Amino acid sequence: MTGPVRSVSQAFAILRLLARDGQAQTLSDVARATGLSVSSCLNLLRTLVAEGALEAESGKRYRLAPGWSDLGALMRSEVARVVARTQPLLTRFAEQHNATLGLWHIQPRERLELVALGASDSATRIHMAVGQRQPIGGGSTGRALAAAQVVDDAELMRRFAALRWHRPLDYAAYALQVGAARSSGYALDDGFGHAGVCSVACVVPGEPAAYCLSASIFAGSRDPDGVRALGLALGALARAIGQSDERS
Repeated sequence: MTGPVRSVSQAFAILRLLARDGQAQTLSDVARATGLSVSSCLNLLRTLVAEGALEAESGKRYRLAPGWSDLGALMRSEVARVVARTQPLLTRFAEQHNATLGLWHIQPRERLELVALGASDSATRIHMAVGQRQPIGGGSTGRALAAAQVVDDAELMRRFAALRWHRPLDYAAYALQVGAARSSGYALDDGFGHAGVCSVACVVPGEPAAYCLSASIFAGSRDPDGVRALGLALGALARAIGQSDERS
């Protein structure tokens, strides 16, 4: 059996993006949010306009064409489907590894939204709330996403400039951490994003990436080997979720 056609998947990623946001976006906005190169993104946008799925405003901004507005409801139902399928996996992982699990959905305007949560039954645990948002470059999820998208230095520096840290962190160190995430398969934030919190993150495989997983523990509660084991286990979970999504 052959796999999905890459260009078709990318076109649907653009449609999902514009459906979620509900506002016209520029070529640069769409390319950044989907991880596409500007040239590939422009070709797809022009094709979608020619097919009547999108409208171009003065050739600079793109929005869904009339008749495609119901796609927003379809996209929300897609997120609900993913959450329903992954929720038991998140809860099981949280209990097995005594960590707080988060499933993050990539949003327009360069944000990540927490759409599902898994928590252990420990009396003391890290609190997170479904619906909370954070900048696309922040935390371990931001490093994981930058590593998976293989963003260039200019884009990485732009994302970094929009962030604030609880512990001092310069761009050179941040870039090294993104590189380490690319090598190890998981990203790490040890108290930089949130005081007293250590988190690891992995991108759920997809074309383009739409979801990230994070596992949060108290800083200093595990040695480096323990953190590495958590990151590798989270990577295995992310791959399992990605494979199940391909089959569904």
